[in-house]
Parts: sequence; structure tokens; C-alpha cells
Amino acid sequence: MSKGKKNEPFDPRNMKPEEVLKFEIATELGLGDKVVSGGWRSLTAKESGRIGGLITKRKRELKKEALEKEEV
Repeated sequence: MSKGKKNEPFDPRNMKPEEVLKFEIATELGLGDKVVSGGWRSLTAKESGRIGGLITKRKRELKKEALEKEEV
């Protein structure tokens, strides 16, 4: 039996906090409907990589803003 992720249907109403940002970015890229209908596994490697890169960028920006607020 495979140890990989279960093929669970995606439910936008029941998301973990880290999935909220991920889904927001997917929606901004026009992939929200694809994720809702087919789950995260329906995305191509290129689409997943783009989402991951934007998540990293956004987290870095949020961290930078938080550090700037602490300095002031």
C-alpha cells in the first residue's frame, strides 16, 4: 500500500490555516476552480511550483514587514 497522500476531495470551507494562503494564490492564478473540482493533485508540476514560489515570496514579505514594525 502506498504511503502517499490520500486522494481526499478538496473542500474550500474546511481548510487548515496554511491551506488558506495556498488556495488564495491558486485563485489569483486562475486555478481555484481546477483545485475545487480535482483537488491539489490535479495541478501540474509547473502550476504547483508557481504556487509554492508565490507562497514563499509572500511569507518572506510578511516576515520583512513584521521585522520593520518591531524596529519602529
